[in-house]
Amino acid sequence: MSESPVYLDHHATTPVDPRVVEAMLPYFTQQFGNAASRTHAFGQAAQRAVEEARERIASVLGASAREVVFTSGATESNNLAILGAAEAYAARGKHVITLATEHKAVLDPVAHLAEKGYETTILAVEPTGLLEIERLEAAIRDDTVLVSVMAANNEIGVLQDLAAIGRLTRDRGVLLHTDAAQAIGKVELRVDEVPVDLLSISGHKVYGPKGIGVLWLRGKNPRVRLRARQFGGGHERGLRSGTLDVPAIVGIATALELGESERAIEARRLGGLRDRLCERILGELDDVVVHGDRDRRLPGNLNLGFGGVPGEALLTGLRDIAVSSGSACTSADPQPSHVLAAIGVSPQVAHASLRFGIGRHNTTAEIDRAAARVVEVVRHLRAIYPGDESRFETVRPE
Repeated sequence: MSESPVYLDHHATTPVDPRVVEAMLPYFTQQFGNAASRTHAFGQAAQRAVEEARERIASVLGASAREVVFTSGATESNNLAILGAAEAYAARGKHVITLATEHKAVLDPVAHLAEKGYETTILAVEPTGLLEIERLEAAIRDDTVLVSVMAANNEIGVLQDLAAIGRLTRDRGVLLHTDAAQAIGKVELRVDEVPVDLLSISGHKVYGPKGIGVLWLRGKNPRVRLRARQFGGGHERGLRSGTLDVPAIVGIATALELGESERAIEARRLGGLRDRLCERILGELDDVVVHGDRDRRLPGNLNLGFGGVPGEALLTGLRDIAVSSGSACTSADPQPSHVLAAIGVSPQVAHASLRFGIGRHNTTAEIDRAAARVVEVVRHLRAIYPGDESRFETVRPE
């Protein structure tokens, strides 16, 4: 009897936690009302569920409930934040800054602004993947209205110093948006402690349902204004019209609460599993490098580049281990990862790099099995593809 595949792609998506499913179920068949239908008990019950969820999410974030806007996911939240803020503050200036390592859900809206006549600056990062604060300081201009920097990178897991970045943008009177889809529930991030102005969340990255997200926007000091991108009914204070998905809203609120309550313990566990996986692979193979800063990174993230193997064959050989070679949103793109390219990784090694995303339900046995399988496949490929040009200097764990 064959073993089940090992799922190590939690940056792409997470399974819905059974406790989240349990919380959602009544809102499919029993309390199924439309939250906008407030003239009868069914709609009123749905509205209460939505507002209670809004309060619960705000509590996790250290925010006010009125600052929480529901969307379909972090991609929509990013678009609403970036495009909505750029348009709302166009009279003040038309310059936007972001990083070369951002998710396409940030880079593409910024590119759209450039097509509309805005000036955009895409900042380089250090080989570690981290932003040098002086580089951002030099890039901010009098007409800069928005900086967008993700809290945790979805490929190499590095954690940007949002506190320092936020202090700089606040001093310069510039709004700071962060895509926190990968960070929330995994590292501490509260908007009453970190000076960000807009923050994006996706339910399916935090063991909640797909198709639901949150955009948080600061309500005072400063009060953030946005230009709506979707119209038809005035839902969510006119910022995001459309019938609210009550079960999913209850689900994301539950998922965020669970993530926050278990975060510290889970971070230690995931960090231990990640280090075990790294040590077992690097202890058996040479010509392997860890992409991204070794210390400032998500506890469950490991991104390794393997010299001397063709990337497509590497992924094919690991069909029983669910990993990826980059962002899930661009996995059909044959081009190497733009994130790895931005930190100086060659195209050959980028193609032969694997992102391991360790999650809530992974076990030590699964980690050991995955490590052994990676070692086996890499050794096999190196034996049949000698002389591959992607070899490079070995980096050992510290």
